[in-house]
Amino acid sequence: MMHVTLRQLQAFEAVARLRSFSRAAEEMHVTQPTVSKQIRALHEQVGLPLLEQVGKKVFLTEAGKELYATCADWLNSWGRFEQAVDNLKGLKQGRLKITAVTTTKYFMPRILGPFCSQYPGIDISLEVVNRDRLLDRLSRNEDDLYVMGVPPDDRDIESEPFMDNPIVVVAPAHHPLAGKKNIPLTALADENFLVREHGSGTRMTMERLFQEQGIPLKVRMELGSNEAIKQAVAGGLGLALLSRSTLNFDPIQNELAVLDVEGFPMMRAWYVVRPKGKNLSIVAATFLEFLRDHTELFVPHA
Repeated sequence: MMHVTLRQLQAFEAVARLRSFSRAAEEMHVTQPTVSKQIRALHEQVGLPLLEQVGKKVFLTEAGKELYATCADWLNSWGRFEQAVDNLKGLKQGRLKITAVTTTKYFMPRILGPFCSQYPGIDISLEVVNRDRLLDRLSRNEDDLYVMGVPPDDRDIESEPFMDNPIVVVAPAHHPLAGKKNIPLTALADENFLVREHGSGTRMTMERLFQEQGIPLKVRMELGSNEAIKQAVAGGLGLALLSRSTLNFDPIQNELAVLDVEGFPMMRAWYVVRPKGKNLSIVAATFLEFLRDHTELFVPHA
């Protein structure tokens, strides 16, 4: 008889899905040796190897494929049981899992702080990832709620806006256009732009805007974070479109200028998203109601 633990299954599922021990450890908030230890213990219980590592690549064995095919169902069943227990306990204790795109890190803590103060028994997990990883987690229904700027239109989801997300054009403080009024968008045709990775909500918005206006978009560099983009703009490498929230309370904003371009700021919104028909736990439903009622109190002022 096998004595397999939930933690071992969670570690195996994460490694099998991500094809990486290090990424699985990052997602589970543990060290890589801890994940490896759980996998070894699982191998011993099963009596067959489940994973093979060749160089840096991880492959599933035949036994691993069989286990992975059923593992997700087991973990989902356990997740439903945990949700039922949380509901029985009410709001005195429980768990809330939120995954949000990276730009939300500038305001989500200001929202979660007061919620935690009001409900101190709630254990909150906030995963901050890029858009592609968020969509992957959304497709697997791994969290209670998701926060993003551009909900996908090809998924069966429910989404609702909860806060404004103005997009602005940012330039170095010494740029010739800084301080000018009503700059036409066509004046940016010869400017180099610094952008996030493909799939980023802000990049999608930028590419759509330039295409609709028939203006070429000159991408000079692709960078993986808003901080890197701001530093590159301050260094004179180009312009960027950024969420206004990324500039709030940032010392580097003195080295940047928000250009007065026609049509900007572009008023978008932040959305809270969940799979359509998802039964929210009492904790998730309470947070969603809190978000609807209190968000305006936490909007940072530039």
